[in-house]
Amino acid sequence: QVQLVESGGGLVQAGGSLRLSCAASGSIFSINAMGWYHQAPGKQRDLVATITNSGSTNYADSVKGRFTISRDSAKNTVYLQMNSLKPEDTAVYYCNVDGIAGPGVKFRSWGQGTQVTVSS
Repeated sequence: QVQLVESGGGLVQAGGSLRLSCAASGSIFSINAMGWYHQAPGKQRDLVATITNSGSTNYADSVKGRFTISRDSAKNTVYLQMNSLKPEDTAVYYCNVDGIAGPGVKFRSWGQGTQVTVSS
């Protein structure tokens, strides 16, 4: 099993910043990609940003230029630096990790979610 522990959410005023962290542990042989998704009340869970093991990144259009995803491969940890936050960024943010647990064994794990609230 692979466990993800998220931290860093909270309440911030519009224009402020937050940094989310997600550490993966457990039966991990290798990680292919790590990412962040968010889900607002009554809406579906949507992609925010992803980063591959080669460092390639992908962002939702709504966060480009404001959010930065990064990873520390040695620590199996992914970060999301969120700047210039807007009220519409308010959501629960979930970490996601795709990888290999062993020979022929793939995994895809989700974190428990961390609340981000941006006040106007």
